[in-house]
Amino acid sequence: MSLSSSFLSSYADKRAPWGFGGLGEVVYLRTYSRRLEDDSRNETWVETCARTVNGALEIGAKLTDDEAEKLFDHMFNLRCLPAGRALWQLGTPLVRKFSGTSLNNCYFTNIEKIEDFELLFDYLMLGGGVGFSVERSKIHDLPKIKPGVVITHERTNDADIIVPDSRNGWRRLLHSVLKSYFDTGRSFSYSTILIRQFGAPLKTFGGTASGPQALIDGIEDICKVMQNREGKKLRSIDVLDICNIIGRIVVSGSSRRSAQIAIGDPDDVLFLRAKNWSSGSVPAWRANSNNSIYADSFDEILPELWKGYDGSGEPYGLVNRKLARTYGRLGEKRPDPTVEGFNPCAEIALADGESCNLATIFLPNIESLEQFKEVSELLYKVQKQVTRLSYPYEKTSDVVKKNARLGQNVTGILQASEEQLSWMSPVYENLRAFDEKFSKEHGLPVSVRLTTVQPSGTLSLLPGVPPGVHPAYARYYIRRVRFGAADALVDACRKRGYKVQWDIGLDGREDHTRYVVDFPCQSPEGSVLASEMTAIQQLEWVKRMQTEWADNAVSVTVYYRKEELGSIKEWLSKNYDGGVKSVSFLLHSDHNFPLPPYEEIGKEQYEKLLAGVDFTVPLQDSPGGGELSLDDCATGACPIK
Repeated sequence: MSLSSSFLSSYADKRAPWGFGGLGEVVYLRTYSRRLEDDSRNETWVETCARTVNGALEIGAKLTDDEAEKLFDHMFNLRCLPAGRALWQLGTPLVRKFSGTSLNNCYFTNIEKIEDFELLFDYLMLGGGVGFSVERSKIHDLPKIKPGVVITHERTNDADIIVPDSRNGWRRLLHSVLKSYFDTGRSFSYSTILIRQFGAPLKTFGGTASGPQALIDGIEDICKVMQNREGKKLRSIDVLDICNIIGRIVVSGSSRRSAQIAIGDPDDVLFLRAKNWSSGSVPAWRANSNNSIYADSFDEILPELWKGYDGSGEPYGLVNRKLARTYGRLGEKRPDPTVEGFNPCAEIALADGESCNLATIFLPNIESLEQFKEVSELLYKVQKQVTRLSYPYEKTSDVVKKNARLGQNVTGILQASEEQLSWMSPVYENLRAFDEKFSKEHGLPVSVRLTTVQPSGTLSLLPGVPPGVHPAYARYYIRRVRFGAADALVDACRKRGYKVQWDIGLDGREDHTRYVVDFPCQSPEGSVLASEMTAIQQLEWVKRMQTEWADNAVSVTVYYRKEELGSIKEWLSKNYDGGVKSVSFLLHSDHNFPLPPYEEIGKEQYEKLLAGVDFTVPLQDSPGGGELSLDDCATGACPIK
């Protein structure tokens, strides 16, 4: 069963409601439109939506012909979308090859044995984000480090290990290194002569190859961490370093991302000081993870944590595992004892080895309560089927099938009307009842959790809504996007009328390796603006969404000013234990960038810039050739596709 050509032809001349002055279309073309090599062109939005819906039917999603057409229409008109990974890969051979791994964004693992480091490496290489625990109770069972191990790289064809040019080859090398230090004490040599060079295209998941040097440097640094602990056990900070180095190996030289969250004990001072950049002795690889602490009550938070909030280091986030295990929505007891940690953006509390299973609803584009219910049920049928797929690690497959955990996300919350916001609780209740009925009819486990609020990364840019529960930047502003100098989309943007210029470095010099394109953006009337919100108001929105919609968690980056820190502590002392599953913070700061990612402008300038844009000039036949830099991480938005 698939969508009919006659149905699809009715959308041929329609234009999707792309957001942010055309930026949404550019992001779509770069991030989600697949290359059709036989036709020497990119997919159109109609073709992407059709491939995605047909792909959902192919994996067994229980949609009728009428429901498939309705889902297509909602996707085309940007009322909802599956996870970014699913939008990119449903309907491709990758799903048949990688099954559930190709469709899920993120994972969590405890670090208790060698295989857990490998799982982290594997899922990162497959394009996912990974959360991991460095709790003392988890890493305690890792063996002492064997002394005298020497691992050397040789550019020969007769080394002890010849590393294959494959994901499994890299993973097996990591296994051999860890096995030597933890178990056998055996020294060995390895060669990377088979590994493709830096910059070579990666056909499976996109991006470019890191090259052998990234692996060589990473293994060398991991060995140094191990050698510093000879005869002793690894500390939390050592496990953190190994996982962060693994992340660096994955992303070096590539447009791929390596989202990580490390979660540690609230009284682990070494861990709390791991990102004190002002000390001058912090290795750069520690930038590869966001760090949080497990704090089941506000009283567990030590004064040491707040030292990172003064600007000298990165403020650590907080995760309340006790609350996540006990409650779905606030006030509704729904025990989930399997919860161990969180995904990198901390909107989903996960069991050891479990994956996120996401989909997104763009609330400002929903027109009625009944339409909201319909969209939610259609996405549910796709998500539920994803829980039936397999994964490369047994503990992932087992827990995904058992928990059937979903994360149906609502985004654009602070751009929605009060009427639209009032629909959230009844739609959640409808979804919960629908899940119980559907699961019983099809012999499936009832989903342990169903809903969330995630930052939603690039997906929110497509319709032009602020991500998750974050405010809009300003009423009128310029959104700047950086492109590689050889990117064909740059010339297409120039022809359409967008301002294009060379990037400018902090030294004031032009950078002729990158272009910057200015997109004029307007936030709709009624949007909550960043300048209008205090940190406490942001926290109150988190609590509201945790009560009305999210039975998983609400991911948020709360922007604060130093003078607000006292009121933040006071609010958390009263609300944290029973009202917050996860929260992270970022200090407001002035910048000195000549071409910042965001720049507030007036209405007159916005209208002048927009008048110069000719939306009839096509972008479709201008495939990109380099990295599209959206600075997602800096704004708290998950960048994983």
